[in-house]
Amino acid sequence: MTRTITIDPVTRIEGHAKITLHLDDDGRIADARFHVVEYRGFETFCEGRPFTEMAGITARICGICPVSHLLAAAKTGDKLLAVQPPPAARKLRRMLNLAQICQSHALSFFHLSSPDFLLGWESDPAHRNVFGLMAADPDLARAGIRLRQFGQQVLELLGGRKIHSAWAVPGGVRTPLSAEARQWILERLPEARATVALALEMYKTLLDGPLQHEQRCFGDFPSLFMGLVGPGGRWECIDGLIRFIDSDGRIVADDLSEDDYVSFLGEAVESWSYLKFPYYKPRGYPDGLYRVGPLARLNVCEAIGTPWADAELIEFRQRSGTAASGGRVVTSSFAYHHARLVEIVACLEGIEQLVTDDSLMEGRIRARASLNAQEAVGVSEAPRGTLFHHYRVNDDGLITRVNLIIATGQNNLAMNRTVVQIAREFIAEPVAAEAEIPEPLLNRVEAGIRCFDPCLSCSTHAAGQMPLRIELRAADGALLAARQRQ
Repeated sequence: MTRTITIDPVTRIEGHAKITLHLDDDGRIADARFHVVEYRGFETFCEGRPFTEMAGITARICGICPVSHLLAAAKTGDKLLAVQPPPAARKLRRMLNLAQICQSHALSFFHLSSPDFLLGWESDPAHRNVFGLMAADPDLARAGIRLRQFGQQVLELLGGRKIHSAWAVPGGVRTPLSAEARQWILERLPEARATVALALEMYKTLLDGPLQHEQRCFGDFPSLFMGLVGPGGRWECIDGLIRFIDSDGRIVADDLSEDDYVSFLGEAVESWSYLKFPYYKPRGYPDGLYRVGPLARLNVCEAIGTPWADAELIEFRQRSGTAASGGRVVTSSFAYHHARLVEIVACLEGIEQLVTDDSLMEGRIRARASLNAQEAVGVSEAPRGTLFHHYRVNDDGLITRVNLIIATGQNNLAMNRTVVQIAREFIAEPVAAEAEIPEPLLNRVEAGIRCFDPCLSCSTHAAGQMPLRIELRAADGALLAARQRQ
């Protein structure tokens, strides 16, 4: 008899989801699915709003990565105005994004994932969390908290708020960098650098020992990778053009513009999840599976462009790059964790370069114009991957249609492939009827999703109608009637 085992909820991620493991008649893993069970309708309820409000509205999609939507919306607004933000504004936006990536990656690595690495997959789940980490290694936990605090404080110094700032606007930004902000950042950078150096040393030691198995089987499969690159293929976090490479390191498509995303990205839907399934359109669905985010960005770039980060990128590829790609491409989804640390280094070096630029403290920071286009697409690299905002407006600048292609959605096919691989690896023996699978094995399946650090509040903008179920129950809880709309 077939059987389904449900992991609900998936823990230590942003949002609400579950995983189902499907066993065949022999009790072996036949399939596994990652279900996103929350629905949010930002695409619909933005309709009718002025496009100038979109940065402030869409920043409220998420409290973890509001800057991603703020910047994508502002860049879309730039195009609707047909203006180019002044150079100082572009640099300030970049600094804001670097700070956001830093704080988000610190949260993912130290708070959400490191309890598995440092406390053990088999440790008591009641203590396998950030509080258990604080008890076991208070210095490391405190350092991780302060590293995230650094990124959050930079966001506040620039935008006036740690979350849901409306600082970036169509045409540029609202205020320049202050002398006080510059001084605070310069004083705190050495501590932030020391923390990520400590984390890298610790993580590399674990990769050489107890994490080797996970590195081999947590979502290690061929796929495409997509991300923005700058001139010469440099690592990019906000501007640039889109590149796809394959697992052998070959460039599949390059110099793609976000304006033409409908020609190379398709979006499929499945009945069992609110999360859409984007795919690389030339290869069809589901063969067009691709990955985005820190792992993809390190795979598609030629170099990062700062000395410490470039050295870490070389070691990252030497440690984990596949033989088929000549060490150029890393295909294990478990390597997302290492990639986040490398990107934190890149962010700190990037902030250090920008903060001493005097042009950020005065001069022109915003271009102004009236509505000059009725459709535009903006793109930015969020911590979790490439983010697209597509708006259409009427003659009055009111939104008539919105499409948001979120990084977590673009990893959806890969997340499902990952949980299948992990389940088959760690639940290799047939499961007897009614037998319980040990919690540490189920935790590893969950951890496959944590590799991607999904942000489900950002991602659930499903096409079509939302299923609705209405139940009428008596005072004692007995079900009297039910009706469901699909």
